[in-house]
Amino acid sequence: MGKYLNYLLVAIPVSLYFRFSGYDLGLFFAACVSIIPLAGLMGEATETLACYVGEKAGGFLNASFGNATELLITVFALRAGLSDIVKASIAGSILGNILLVLGLSILVGGIKNGEQRFDRVHISNQTSLMFLAIIAIIIPAVFFQGEQQHHALEGFSLAVASIMLILYFTGLLFSMRRGSKEICEVQETRWTRTQAMIVLGFSTALIALESEFLVSGIEHVTEALGWSEFFIGIIIIPIIGNAAEHFTAVTVALKNKMDLSFEIAIGSSTQIAMLITPILVFLSFLFGNPLTMMFNYYEIAVVALAVLIAQFISLDGESNWMEGSLLVAAYFIMAIAFFYL
Repeated sequence: MGKYLNYLLVAIPVSLYFRFSGYDLGLFFAACVSIIPLAGLMGEATETLACYVGEKAGGFLNASFGNATELLITVFALRAGLSDIVKASIAGSILGNILLVLGLSILVGGIKNGEQRFDRVHISNQTSLMFLAIIAIIIPAVFFQGEQQHHALEGFSLAVASIMLILYFTGLLFSMRRGSKEICEVQETRWTRTQAMIVLGFSTALIALESEFLVSGIEHVTEALGWSEFFIGIIIIPIIGNAAEHFTAVTVALKNKMDLSFEIAIGSSTQIAMLITPILVFLSFLFGNPLTMMFNYYEIAVVALAVLIAQFISLDGESNWMEGSLLVAAYFIMAIAFFYL
């Protein structure tokens, strides 16, 4: 906790100062800076609890909180009526995890360790789930055109969200039964179970607060800097929400643990598509501002390309630094295109 505390003691008071002074542009960036260490703190607490509850329950716990930061940010955006930003953030998270995070992991891991190997069967199962998610977002764009079909689109979105949730937990159960490595030993943890629960609750509450600050500053960022809401949703928010997880993926790749690195990058993308997206769809109907599965053509194209690339990369169960450099280059090409869009 110590490595995050110094950042938090500065970042959170600064964001509170901007909040009460009414300087929304500064509030947006202060919230971004605050969320990154808080996400890291939440991740450490989750991993510690996973050690105490055992392999299967620990796997479920990691799956549940793996993208909690992203979920909290998008929930506040959803409540603010920013549905387009929410959809862009979903697409951006998948894009960032597969191209940027996985690319950087393969690049630095390959430079240090040479050719690396991973469990291609497990990764192939994850990408297969991602292909289902692509089908779910392509179908509305093809079948539900025009205002007269909006009611049918809402019903379709609820039905598909239910199917995706069921399949996500089915895939999670399959992975657990197939067998995986022990998460960790309790003796390795720095916190007790109670301490980890307190830290998890504390970090979750503060992330929720900072997420509200971040969303409230989006409009002022678009006015002051000329950034589009689409660019903020598809590039900025996913990087902020997943920064701590991204760092972990690159770190374990340096240690030649590519199975874990692939699991973080591809598994996180699967979770965004198959778990977070359905949850947001259901919550949107409760908020009275329905979020449908109708994504725009830019979002569909980049998600489909990213998943295709992940499938090709995982076919042989091996990776090298050249493949990583290509993934990173592809991400920056798309990011530049979105900036000028």
